[in-house]
Order: sequence, then C-alpha cells, then structure tokens
Amino acid sequence: MSIDNALAQMQRLVGAGPLVSHWFVMDQDRIDAFADVTEDRQFIHTDPAAAAQTPFGGTIAHGLLTLSMLSAMYESAATMPEGLTQAVNYGYNRIRFVSPVPAGARIRGQFALTSVTRENTHLTQVMGVTVEIENRDRPALVAEWINRLYFAQ
Repeated sequence: MSIDNALAQMQRLVGAGPLVSHWFVMDQDRIDAFADVTEDRQFIHTDPAAAAQTPFGGTIAHGLLTLSMLSAMYESAATMPEGLTQAVNYGYNRIRFVSPVPAGARIRGQFALTSVTRENTHLTQVMGVTVEIENRDRPALVAEWINRLYFAQ
C-alpha cells in the first residue's frame, strides 16, 4: 500500500469511535521491575506496608509506567496500515495523570484518531488517549499522543 493509500484509509478513521486495547495487569512484579529499571524506588511504589499507611492504601504504579504501556496497548487495539515499515513515538501535546493505578489493577487504553497528515516521507497521526482502570470512574491518564508512521517507498 502506498503512503497516499494509507493516508486515505486512516483519514476515514478520524473522529470514529475509539480503538480499545485488551486489559493489562499492573501487578507488583511489573511495578518493581519498572522501579529497578528507572531507579525510582519511592516507597509508594515498592513498599506495600509503608504505602498502606498513605491515602493510596497500598502501592501504586508509577505514572510513567502507565504511560509507557501505551505502545503495547495501541498494538493490541489497532491494525497497522499495509506497507508500514516503522512507527516512531514523536511525543505528546498533553499528558495528565488523573488517578493512581493500584497494584494489581487492570488497565486498558482507548485511542481516538484526531488527525493524520502527510509530511513528505511519513504520516503524522495525533490521537486522544484515555487509560481506564477497571471498575473505576476516573481514568488513570489522558493524553494527546503523536506518532510518525513510515512506509516502504
């Protein structure tokens, strides 16, 4: 598929209902592994006994861990356009960590394509993202995420 065909295909998805990922478990092992990799071992993430004494009532996932799950969530929700050779995270226009994710909670992403444009050799897509926490009214995070998509020439 050419980049122009991919653009036309994706433009039809702008404003359509969100793509929804499968659920991901944010268990203590995942939180601890993230703490080790990032060296962010604040007790609210890694010490269940101490975290139980906070308003959170237990350990919570790092906000940046939740944010880092967007790629896996998007991959589980979306079908990539034919001919795509690579997708690159270009950044965010907005990120808000709305609610903490308790250890053991399940989260999933909802992705709504708000725009797609062609820029010479690639497409730039902008998506509204909401990460919901199972059985919670408020989301974990909301963001506007920008990706660049490259296609075989």
